[in-house]
Amino acid sequence: MEPVSEMAGSRAATNALLAGLRADNLSPAAVMRFLGLAAHRSLLQATRRPRALAELTALHAVLYALAAGRRPGRRWVAASWGLAASHLGLLEHRTRLAHADILTLLRGNLPALPGASGRVSGAVAVGLDLADGRLARHQGTTSPFGDYADTFADAAFWMWLTLRHEPSRTVRVAAIAAWALPVVTVTAVALRRGAMPERPRPVLLRPAAVLQAVIALRHLVRR
Repeated sequence: MEPVSEMAGSRAATNALLAGLRADNLSPAAVMRFLGLAAHRSLLQATRRPRALAELTALHAVLYALAAGRRPGRRWVAASWGLAASHLGLLEHRTRLAHADILTLLRGNLPALPGASGRVSGAVAVGLDLADGRLARHQGTTSPFGDYADTFADAAFWMWLTLRHEPSRTVRVAAIAAWALPVVTVTAVALRRGAMPERPRPVLLRPAAVLQAVIALRHLVRR
């Protein structure tokens, strides 16, 4: 597998790594090489954006302090920092986090914070989701980083809230189909094709958004 240029675009670099992995038929040695190259590129991209890394670390330090004594608490926050820090290359030309990115990361860490199981937590997550989207469009700060952070924040929070607090088996299955299944499917397709697929973007109907409202309302009115 040829080394990936540091100046290559994030998507092109990812596709190059996946193509090499597929060419080697997902062998254990290829997987280890893939992980090593991916980690190396992530480190390079993070060091090229010291301000974004510092902002990310400061935000998670505050969340880490607030998560003390909770479950999943600090482990959740640490995992969030690791995922975000390893994907700073998706900021592309930007060197710092946008305000919308901070709101997205905050939403993804709600399960680790005080009041996470409260009746209004779903409504808070919906409000943060609407706010970060509107802010990103208004300030022109949309980026692949914000896009993927939004996807994983949704999956993390709503899967956690549903599996922990939702009594309806039907709603739990719907949540898995809405948030976990797409992540697994995209990963499987990427490994099979050796390239990242384009994610579908429904314009008129957004089942996951509707499901968010249903779960948030059920959680709000549940005794």
